[in-house]
Formats: sequence, structure tokens, C-alpha cells
Amino acid sequence: MKPGKAEIPCDERELLGRAFNLAGRSLGEIAGEAGYATPVDLKHAKGWVGELLEHVLGATAGSRPVPDFENLGIELKTVPLNARQQPQESTFVSTVPMASIIGLSWLESTVKAKLDRVLWIPVEAAHVLQVADRRVGAPVLWSPSREDAAILQEDWEEHIEMIALGRLEELDARMGTYLQVRPKAFSREDLTATFDAEGVPSASLPRGFYLRTLFTRRILGAAG
Repeated sequence: MKPGKAEIPCDERELLGRAFNLAGRSLGEIAGEAGYATPVDLKHAKGWVGELLEHVLGATAGSRPVPDFENLGIELKTVPLNARQQPQESTFVSTVPMASIIGLSWLESTVKAKLDRVLWIPVEAAHVLQVADRRVGAPVLWSPSREDAAILQEDWEEHIEMIALGRLEELDARMGTYLQVRPKAFSREDLTATFDAEGVPSASLPRGFYLRTLFTRRILGAAG
């Protein structure tokens, strides 16, 4: 049994204080106190680290497409670090709304809502380390600069325009300066509804918006 979830933080200062209290501690130690079983590896428990930290920090969103700390408008993003203490993979932001994008604008998008204010928490992820021994790093509370926000919006609009035109299959992970679109599915049979360039209903692999590692590397580097 897991103990009761942490109370919802009342403001940014309280949330950041909780996050700093985790810095330097191992996942095994944090999980033990929270009543979580620590997996041997994360191959079949990819979201375990994020779920654990959401639990102990008092996140409220669950699987809903809103910021994790809805009352504060803050999204939580864990960043796995390689042996060189650099982000080792792109960061998932949200699923791509492939069948309901008519009239959707950047200002109303889930991506913007989730990236307006982000609590970044780096976590060791080198494969030579046991999951329980991996340590949590110092948190970074961040909002995009005006320049970064403009680039993120441009990336998002470029991708959404292609989807709206039925050119989903032309999307390439190389597109986008900071924000890219990649398949997000457990298998090739995991399809979602969409439409082709002629407007004919179709089906395709689900996609997700991801932030490139060069972007998260810069955010964490600037705070270091």
C-alpha cells in the first residue's frame, strides 16, 4: 500500500522547496518512504520515475492534458541524464491532436499550457546504475524567454499545419528547431483516427510532441 499522496503545494515556493529536498537523494530511498516498489529496470516501467515524483511532490493532473500542478500552472518534467550528466533523450510534452485540430490555436494548445511554466528535475539514468541507486538532481523552475516562446510557437504551427492538410505521413522528426513530432505507440497495431490529404478518414500511429535534447540541455546548463 502507498501512503497518502503529498498535499497539494500552495505556491511555487513550497513546491520548489519540496523539490530541493529531493535533490541528492536516491530513487530507492524516495520510493521506500512513499511506499513504492522500485523496479529492477525501467524497460517496462518507463513512466515510473515521473509517477513517483508527482506523488511525493503533490501533483494533481494525473493523465489529464493540463499542467501537473494545475493550481499553480506548473508542469513537472523529469530529465534522465546519461553518464556525462547530460539529457540522454528528448522530452515528451503532449500527444498530438490528430483528429481535432480545426480552429486550434497555439494560445489554446496543450503544448503551450504545459511549457509556460516547468519544474525540471534531472535524474541519473546511466545504465550502469541500478534504478534504486540513481539520484535526483537539483530542480530548475523555468519559463521560456520571449525568443524561445516564439520558436516553440513556430515549430508547433508548422507541425499542426501539415496535419491539418492531411500530410501527417510527411512529418519528420528532423523538423522543428526545439519541438519535434515523433510516433508514440506501443506497437504498429496501436492506431488512431486521422485523415489523408483528400480528407478521407484514415488511421495512423499516434504521435507526440517532444522537446529536443539540445533545448533541455541548454535549460539545465543555464541553471548550473
